[in-house]
Amino acid sequence: MRKLMVMTFVSLDGVMQGPGGPDEDREGGFEHGGWAVPHFDDHLLQLIAGITGRAGALLLGRKTYEEFAATWPLAEDDDPIGARLNSMPKYVASRTLDAVTWQNSTLLNGDAAKAVAELKRGEGGEIQVHGSAGLIQTLVEHDLVDEFQVTVFPVLVGSGKRLFGSGTVPASLRLASSTTLGTGVVVSTYTRAGALTYGAMGPETGNW
Repeated sequence: MRKLMVMTFVSLDGVMQGPGGPDEDREGGFEHGGWAVPHFDDHLLQLIAGITGRAGALLLGRKTYEEFAATWPLAEDDDPIGARLNSMPKYVASRTLDAVTWQNSTLLNGDAAKAVAELKRGEGGEIQVHGSAGLIQTLVEHDLVDEFQVTVFPVLVGSGKRLFGSGTVPASLRLASSTTLGTGVVVSTYTRAGALTYGAMGPETGNW
């Protein structure tokens, strides 16, 4: 069974829309695109390169695919992130695209959740999801994510698409690692830890 990992940038209030530029994603009248950029440094880029370098395949929604396909092929040959993204197998979940032209790309047919479940049952290394806010909601709703790599930026955006929407399945997670950068960015890895558990606290319970 292949591991599926979601790598995402989020604000402290959970927004993941348009972190990389003003025109990245204006859906819903979003006006805060590029909120993550002032906090990027060499350390963060090295971490991203290391995470991307371990991927066996990339899984993308339509909007992120079109953004990546228009920009990453322009990367220099010595760009470790661009070189890896351009060369690895890519799978695109879309009901509207008829074809995909970025090298090594495959269009997933039919129901996205079923197609991704089948992809996970196949051979190969880690499947990574970058961006793709809409697709992530489907994957979370169908409990298909094994690991979350969440990079939290010290900003409040206020509105926009969020990492965890209304279809989120209750679950417990385990913090596998966490790194705090000098810019205030926190990069954390969470893995599955079974069902959500419950308890009670207060002076009457002895848990206080």
